[in-house]
Amino acid sequence: MALSREEREQFLAEPHIGALSVVERPDRAPLTVPIWYQYEPGGDLWIATEPGARKMQAIRAAGRFGIMVERSTPTARYVSVQGPVVVIEPGSPERSREMAQRYIPPARVEEYLEFERTQIGEQVIVHMRPEHWLSSDLGPAW
Repeated sequence: MALSREEREQFLAEPHIGALSVVERPDRAPLTVPIWYQYEPGGDLWIATEPGARKMQAIRAAGRFGIMVERSTPTARYVSVQGPVVVIEPGSPERSREMAQRYIPPARVEEYLEFERTQIGEQVIVHMRPEHWLSSDLGPAW
């Protein structure tokens, strides 16, 4: 059963791991990779990635991407959204902290931020405006 607008937006706002898909080459299936994301109902979705990453090069070329999130319990539920890139901006300590606090246990946030600063390096923030939605709640996980 398809989710209502409110249900799908609330589900997408939860801290799931996303599967980002973007057309990289016309002769291949889309590049699909796991990614952390941030979303607030009614707003744009954003991700952080390295400026030279393969997915970033594909996003710049395509001008759009899709992301799918799912869970298996207590019910099998998913939301998939696609849309255009509306802003690409430099990463910032504030954005890094926001994302880390979404996915990392509170006691380990500072450790992760230090790892990101020293091991991952420069990030860009890519904003996508959700246009096309697919969603379903398939009931209890089998």
